[in-house]
Amino acid sequence: MIKIITDTTAGLPRELAEKYDIPVLPQIIIFGEETYRDDTEMDTQMFLKKLRASPTLPKTAAPPPALYHPIFERLLAEGYRTMICLHPSSELSGTVRSALTAAQDFPDADIRVVDTRTLAGPLATMVLLADRWVREGMDADTIIARVHDLLARQRVYFVVDTLEYLHKGGRIGGAQALLGGILQVKPILTLKDGRVEPFEKQRTQRRALERIRELVLEGCPRTPDAHLAVMHADAEAIAQELASDFAAQLGLTDIPIYELPPAIVTHAGPGVLAVSYFAAP
Repeated sequence: MIKIITDTTAGLPRELAEKYDIPVLPQIIIFGEETYRDDTEMDTQMFLKKLRASPTLPKTAAPPPALYHPIFERLLAEGYRTMICLHPSSELSGTVRSALTAAQDFPDADIRVVDTRTLAGPLATMVLLADRWVREGMDADTIIARVHDLLARQRVYFVVDTLEYLHKGGRIGGAQALLGGILQVKPILTLKDGRVEPFEKQRTQRRALERIRELVLEGCPRTPDAHLAVMHADAEAIAQELASDFAAQLGLTDIPIYELPPAIVTHAGPGVLAVSYFAAP
């Protein structure tokens, strides 16, 4: 038997994780001397409230290897011999490294750790599809090959209220070059080779969002297989508007709107808006 495992950077709603019995590892949020798991001890709303009251920016840490041990032990006891861990880009998080370290303590299990080179909506989509493929009877090699096909076709565009969080959190990647002109531009960012990179510069947030809308309408396949998703933190009204517009323009239904988890908002900041889809093969 095969079990899919992920972590909170996927932004997978708790009800879906529980419905499909998908184990979700927490990220660790650090405010000064205080630490919180972002699965049971802190949600996005609590995080935003604490962030606004904090004199310093929080930090994040990947789940330590020890948190994997009870999950691996339980699954082995339940008869699962193959576990596929789908985790965020190793350029942005140490989660892949933690999972690999934990897997070394279970040499008799077939534990496969996949660096998806992404996070949030695209990662959630990969997790849900991989779980579906398990239930359809596919083997681990086929599932992982399909995940790699998806990650090669993912498209992610996002706009942040400020680059401050990405810069101070060390996740800014190639967008570092934009810092000098931060007051003059509102950059559209993307993920390239697992890193945050600048895609395009716009003068205002409104124009940046309009440009993201144009990019999606131009490039997103008009089929459910595109798995179009909208993501946000503290910008639900705009996210709803984007999803409704895409549904009308592309003829798609059931476009999920994911609230970004604390571990991502720590680095992207409140007000972040993102859209993702998978290009046609």
